Amino acid sequence: MLLLTLLAVLLGQSLSGIIWVAQLRATQMEGLLNSARSLAYSMAASVSYFRSLPVSYRPLVLDQLRSMGGTRFVVSLNEHPLDMQLLPATPRKDAVLSAVGEVLRSSLGDGPKIVAWFVSPDELRLFNSGLKLDELPRSWAHYALTLEPVNPPVLVTQIELAPGEWLYIASLLPAPYTFLEEPDLPAQQVWSIALTSAFLLLFIGLLVHWQSRPLKRLARVARDLSLDGDASPLIEGGSSEVQEVSRAFNTMRTRISRYLTERGQLFGAISHDLRTPITRLRLRVELLDDPALQARFERDLDELELLVKGALQCVKDTDIHENIEPVDLNNLLDCLVEPYLSAEGDARITLHGVAQASYMGKPLALRRCIGNLIDNALKYGYRAHLHIEDRREVFVLHVDDEGPGVPEQRLEQVFEPNVRLASNQQGYGLGLGIARNIAHSHGGEVSLQNLREGGLRVTLELPRLP
Repeated sequence: MLLLTLLAVLLGQSLSGIIWVAQLRATQMEGLLNSARSLAYSMAASVSYFRSLPVSYRPLVLDQLRSMGGTRFVVSLNEHPLDMQLLPATPRKDAVLSAVGEVLRSSLGDGPKIVAWFVSPDELRLFNSGLKLDELPRSWAHYALTLEPVNPPVLVTQIELAPGEWLYIASLLPAPYTFLEEPDLPAQQVWSIALTSAFLLLFIGLLVHWQSRPLKRLARVARDLSLDGDASPLIEGGSSEVQEVSRAFNTMRTRISRYLTERGQLFGAISHDLRTPITRLRLRVELLDDPALQARFERDLDELELLVKGALQCVKDTDIHENIEPVDLNNLLDCLVEPYLSAEGDARITLHGVAQASYMGKPLALRRCIGNLIDNALKYGYRAHLHIEDRREVFVLHVDDEGPGVPEQRLEQVFEPNVRLASNQQGYGLGLGIARNIAHSHGGEVSLQNLREGGLRVTLELPRLP
């Protein structure tokens, strides 16, 4: 949002600056052309004045103008037009020369020859001998044609009064058009854009921070989801839309908590209601005289009791009525491994690596998850070798066994409830599914991989959230 705002501000300010500069240039061009026409009218008046003078008076008038100094024009009479190195053409120079030429033609007619150029003061030539500006007395031309230390271009106009007689007029354009430069974006405009952008970014940044705090709080509460009835609801703050989201989240958490409570009560009631008829049926089975029929009834009752216990265990082991808190993974693993070490010795289970830091999770759920993985490895793979890879982003636990492994086409199927590959082992076929559900509730994953040297590797990945 800040980057898009900055882009919008810069584009808006740049567009307004371009429009302003374009209007300024158009206004200055109009003023420049008006000044050039005014200057051309003065030149035409000077030409008319010299034409009206007798030929013998013209040098006297020129000497008088040079002696006065500080005049607007530097004027001389030459026998031929002087050649000089011209300045490169620009749109403004061409516009000025065109305007001067039009005024002189309209005032003097098409008879006299007229040439007009822009010349650098260093390349300016005067009089028939082609003297440079620095070779003349300063009072003759310097005050009219130089603005030290920066010397602007000089407009040189040469008009033929008669054969072998050219009127030479050199002058500067009047201020503020002396330098003929197109205006760039002024420093004040640049500072205005920078300050406006900075203030807008500051205030919008504060607004974004203020609006994002409720969303961060919502994300934190959702990550550390607690369905305890005594947990305080999420504070509803921020804009009306964010408040609506917080209100919907509180409603959702209440509904889930009520649903889980009702589910636990339902399965508890089912367990209580089924236990009595199952026991009564067992007593009646014992009264049967036919051993084969008695065996069939007992087998059906064992299967029914197994289904009830499996369903209850599934509900119990995937229950998320638990708050998130720091979990010492090293202590948790030691507690899970220690009973097997004391009972079976070091040969059946090994542990390599340590966790670098505690993990924010549900302690009992993580204990069930890792315990199920270890139990499966020992039950179906004879031994369990635990390897810890703890990084800043994720905690990884590999549980390797020495069993026959799992067929590749059934690596995902074993996570489904009541799916068991070993028919000669007791169990409900729920351990891996429960472990994966617990990992998913922590944003992690449980995956299976057959090892080349034989056995199965079960990998538990738990991301470390910031």
